[in-house]
Amino acid sequence: MGEVERLLTVTAVQIVAIDPEHDDARSCLDRYAEELNRRSARTFDPSVGATVQPDEVRPPAGEFFVAYLRGEPIGCGAVKLHLDAPAEIKRMWIAPQARGLGLGRRLLETLESCARDAGASVARIETNSDLTQALTLYTSAGWTQVEPFNDEPYADRWLEKPLG
Repeated sequence: MGEVERLLTVTAVQIVAIDPEHDDARSCLDRYAEELNRRSARTFDPSVGATVQPDEVRPPAGEFFVAYLRGEPIGCGAVKLHLDAPAEIKRMWIAPQARGLGLGRRLLETLESCARDAGASVARIETNSDLTQALTLYTSAGWTQVEPFNDEPYADRWLEKPLG
C-alpha cells in the first residue's frame, strides 16, 4: 500500500515554468538558501558569485520552474542560457518532505530538456560537497566533475553534462 501511495504522490506533482519573481518561486528560493545555511559551515549568500537574477532566468535568457504537489510549491530549479556557451542549471531544490520520490531526477530532466530545447549542447552545474544527495543524483544522471568554471564561493564541485 505504501508503494501505491508513493506512486500516486509522484504522479500528482506538476513541474511548471513560472516567473522567477512569483511568490512561489521566491518562497522556494528562500527555503533553498535556509537549507544550505543549515547544512553547511559556509554561509550561502545568493547575491554573491554565480547569481540567479530574475532577468537571467526569464525567457529568453532562461527559465524558472517550480514543482507543485497538490498546489503547494515543493521544489524549484532554473536554467540560464548563454549564446555559444554551456547552459547553467541553477538553484535546484526539493523540499525535505518530498525527497525520495524521484522528484529530483524528474526536475533535473526537465531542466536538462529546457536547456537542450533552447539549443544548448552542454549544461553545467556547481554545488557544495555537503549536498551529498545532489551529488549522487548528478553523477547517476551522467554528470561528470570538471575543473571550476566560475568563481562561486559556495561551490566546491563543478559538473558538466553533454545534452546531445
